[in-house]
Amino acid sequence: MNIIWTLLLLVMSMGNGGVQPAADQAAGNGRPESILPAVVQTMAANLAAGRIDDPLTPAEVKAASLGEAPKVKGIYVTAYSAGGSRMNELVDLVDKTELNAMVIDIKDDSGYITYKTENPELNKLGKAQPFIRDIGALMERLEKHDIYPIARIVVFKDTILAKKHPEYSFVQKDGSVWSNGGGDSFVNPYSKEVWDYNIEIAKEAAKLGFKEIQFDYVRFPEGFEKRADSLNYEKSEMSRVDAVSSFVKYAKEQLEPLGIRVSVDIFGYAASVPAAEGIGQDFVKISDQVNIICPMIYPSHYSTGWFNAKDPDKAPYQTIKGAIKDTQDKLAPLGEEQPIIRPWIQDFTASWLGKGHYIKYGKHEVEEQIRALRDMNVDEYLLWNASNRYTEGVSYK
Repeated sequence: MNIIWTLLLLVMSMGNGGVQPAADQAAGNGRPESILPAVVQTMAANLAAGRIDDPLTPAEVKAASLGEAPKVKGIYVTAYSAGGSRMNELVDLVDKTELNAMVIDIKDDSGYITYKTENPELNKLGKAQPFIRDIGALMERLEKHDIYPIARIVVFKDTILAKKHPEYSFVQKDGSVWSNGGGDSFVNPYSKEVWDYNIEIAKEAAKLGFKEIQFDYVRFPEGFEKRADSLNYEKSEMSRVDAVSSFVKYAKEQLEPLGIRVSVDIFGYAASVPAAEGIGQDFVKISDQVNIICPMIYPSHYSTGWFNAKDPDKAPYQTIKGAIKDTQDKLAPLGEEQPIIRPWIQDFTASWLGKGHYIKYGKHEVEEQIRALRDMNVDEYLLWNASNRYTEGVSYK
């Protein structure tokens, strides 16, 4: 009877993104043979563990196959820092505190692959800028210090690929590749070639020893809906939201068999508003396809009035608590299928907000954000400081 119950759980999971392959879903096929491997895996796992009276669900079996992972408390590390003398300070910080993870740029905000690669496909489409001179030595160092390694891959913001291959980007009427006010170009989330290129980078990162891939800029450019009709680019019948969430789903399908977790960075306010159709980000649709969701809930990124704070940057506890409540409410419909919530929090001073609208961030402000997370039962987080200069003396408990 319990084995039958296991099978029923498996079939039920098919309805919310469980185990049915993407190709079968796209074709509308619900053939029994498409779930047989997962049936066998689920039954075998339960029998091997002696879980006859209390069988694991298919989702739990899949999570178990990814291996153990710590409750992540991590810092952002640029490739320049990872390959330079700053790394000594950062490793020392992790060694001496409750921190245990690093998010390291493997493909950065410009689109550079940040270490030397021999992969011909990656060198054909991308460009290596080896800030990390010896990637093997770096991975050995992380392992020696028991630092959980997360590879950050910036996906659709990619000036390098856009310039080398305009056909994968957004082209203006004069034939030039579109760029934003900061000079950054994006590539097309509808492009399967772009998908496969980024996933190939992720697979190589997995071979190097990274345990998790964190995808960033999983979206169209900001304000894209205002310029979409004036640009030439390849597109399908899918909406922008479906194009983006389909990439995430495909990436997870490709990486999970390698034992790799998938996380995605997303605007913090996306949990507080309806889907951002213009840039193709739907908080729930993306969250439904990842192991970990990483909302960027920096207090400085919320404007006057958010969470009843006149100046959210000056109210770190109040802002973080409100942002997490919205996140939890948004994900509630996913039930047991919802991902781990691991937000990005602020360890920098947002002086650009102007006098009277910001405060200098230090030990108290960082700890207030962590306290808010703890009070909302969120025990994983990541600290962002673009220059990788993190506040001393913080309690990360």
